[in-house]
Amino acid sequence: MTALQEFYGFKTQPFNITTDTELFFEGSSHREALASLLYGIEERKGLILITGEVGTGKTTLCKALLDRLPPSVRTSLILNPYFSEVQLLQAIVEDFGLEPEKTTRLDIVKKLDAFLIDLSLNQGNAVLIIDEAQNLKARQLEQIRLLSNLETKHGKLLQIVLVGQPELKANLERYELRQIYQRIVVKYELRPLDFADVKAYVDFRIEHSGAAGIVIMPEGYRMIHEFSKGVPRLINLLCDRALLLGFVKKEKVLGTDVLIAAMEEMR
Repeated sequence: MTALQEFYGFKTQPFNITTDTELFFEGSSHREALASLLYGIEERKGLILITGEVGTGKTTLCKALLDRLPPSVRTSLILNPYFSEVQLLQAIVEDFGLEPEKTTRLDIVKKLDAFLIDLSLNQGNAVLIIDEAQNLKARQLEQIRLLSNLETKHGKLLQIVLVGQPELKANLERYELRQIYQRIVVKYELRPLDFADVKAYVDFRIEHSGAAGIVIMPEGYRMIHEFSKGVPRLINLLCDRALLLGFVKKEKVLGTDVLIAAMEEMR
């Protein structure tokens, strides 16, 4: 245990910027996004689009979704789609636990199709989640569209969730990609946290860490909200810095002076 953890009584770091689903905070927008995802998957809608600015918690949302899906739903999560079209297909089937005998596009798709049909016959479902999807090229998006064609009369065999920054939606709205965009049934834009959610988010993180005696004055919450614009990653960075400065001063009351100093160091 570090001296800082001992001073505050932390069991875990409350404002670590790494993805931790135990620290997933269901603010109003994140709750709506999660509900949209679960609806699209359960109803076999096929293509689902989730967009949000940098730092709004998209990757954490993806991993929180995985925790909420029943065992009958098989998943493939692609975090960074920097692949060719065939490599992307390979990554997808490998994450589903499949091992095609050959690595040609045709063989990979045949293996995936057989897997999805068998899963559907056994009342199962399959979800492909592609994070950072704004990095997908037009040819990769066309490959995704072709995968979305896999279906039976009861619904889509593969539910595809595209998650990315706002430019992903702008890319999909281009004329040459209209075939895939028109097939997206569920769309949701993840919003930053409002003031009430910022306060609840900070309190949730501190409480989850096991800390005792940390006090943030009402004005402090307003400062955190104004500085971060409700972006969780910026909240984490600011609060983590403020806790360090509080430790240096041996103060558990994080007043405006500590927050101002933390903001200055981040600018």
